[in-house]
Amino acid sequence: MGKTTAKLVWREIPGLDPNEFTGPNQRHTGYRSNVSNRRRYGFASISVAEQGQDKDEFFPTSAQLLKHPLAIAALVPKDAALFAAGAIAGAAAKTVIAPLDRVKLLMQTHGLRAGQDVAKKGIGFIEALTLIGKEEGIKGYWKGNLPQVIRVIPYSAVQLFAYEAYKKFFRGKDGELSVIGRLAAGACAGMTSTFVTYPLDVLRLRLAVEPGYKTMTEVAVIMLREEGFASFYNGLGPSLIGIAPYIAVNFCVFDLVKKSLPEKYQKRTETSLVTALVSATVATVMCYPLDTVRRQMQMKGSPYQTVLDAIPGIVARDGVVGLYRGFMPNALKTLPNSSIRLTTFDSVKRLIAAAEKELPKLIEQNRKKQEQSAT
Repeated sequence: MGKTTAKLVWREIPGLDPNEFTGPNQRHTGYRSNVSNRRRYGFASISVAEQGQDKDEFFPTSAQLLKHPLAIAALVPKDAALFAAGAIAGAAAKTVIAPLDRVKLLMQTHGLRAGQDVAKKGIGFIEALTLIGKEEGIKGYWKGNLPQVIRVIPYSAVQLFAYEAYKKFFRGKDGELSVIGRLAAGACAGMTSTFVTYPLDVLRLRLAVEPGYKTMTEVAVIMLREEGFASFYNGLGPSLIGIAPYIAVNFCVFDLVKKSLPEKYQKRTETSLVTALVSATVATVMCYPLDTVRRQMQMKGSPYQTVLDAIPGIVARDGVVGLYRGFMPNALKTLPNSSIRLTTFDSVKRLIAAAEKELPKLIEQNRKKQEQSAT
C-alpha cells in the first residue's frame, strides 16, 4: 500500500480581502455591528483531504475469483441478479408442472368446449390425463407451455419488483409494515403483473385447449382479425379480482410465518418449502372459483360477460362443484410451483448476501498483503 498523502486545496473566495487573513490557523467570519456602522469580515479556510487508495488496486485477480466463485456473483447488480433468479425459478417451475396445468385447463373448460347441450357435465382427472395422451401423445402434456414460460419471465420479474415497491409505499410512519399493508402490497403487485402479461395468458389458453392452432402467432392473428384487440383482455376483471387476494394471502402468510419462526430456522431451505406449501394451500382454496370463472370467460363464444353472469351460470350447469373443477391438479401444480419459486428466491437472496461479503473480504486480504509487503 502506498503512503497516504495530504492534499491542500486553496479556493478563491469572491469579495475576500487577503489582508484580513492574519495566519494559517485563524479565520474571521460574521458581522460586527453598531449604531452607525456595519462591517463584514472576510472568510478563509484550508481544506485538508486525504487521498485514498483506488480500490481497483486491490481488486481480486482472475485466479482469486476462480478460487472464490461466490465473489463473482457480487459483480452482478443486485436487482439484475434477483430479476434473473425469479425468471429462472418461474420458468423451471412452470415446465415441471406443465402436464398438471394442461389437465386442469381441460377439466375447467371441457363442458363449454364440447357444447353445453350435448356435453357431459364434467371430466375427471384420470380421464383428462388419459385423453390428452391418447389424442396428442406425450408432447400434448406440454402443449402451450412455451408461451407460459415466456409469460412467466416478465410476470415474475414485475411481480417481485412491484411487491418490494408497494411494501415501501404502504409502510407506516414508523417504518413498519402492518399486516394490512402487506396484504395491500401483495394485492397490488399481483394485479400489476397480471395486467402487464395478461394477453400472453389468453394466447396460452387458446393454444392449449382449442384444436387447430399450432403456434402462438397464428392464434394472435386470428384473434385480432375475428375478435379484435379487446379479446386479449377477455376475463381481465375476474383475473384481477382473483389474483389480488391470492397473491396477497400467499405472500403475506409466507412472510409472516417465516418471520414468526426462530432465526435459526428462517434460513433453512426446508422451512421455505413448508411455509410456501402452507401459504399456497390457503390462498388456492380461497381463490380457485374465480380462476374457473376467468378461464370460461376467456373461451371463444363464451356466454358469460361478467363475473355475476358466470358464477350462477356455472353453478346452474354443474353445481357448486363446477367452480372447483380441476382443483386437484391445480393444487398439485400450484403447491410445488409456489414452493420452488419462493424457496429459490430466498436461496438466491442468501447467496447474494454471502457474495456481497465475500468480495470485500478478498479486497481486504489483498490490501493487507500489500501493506505487509510495503513494510
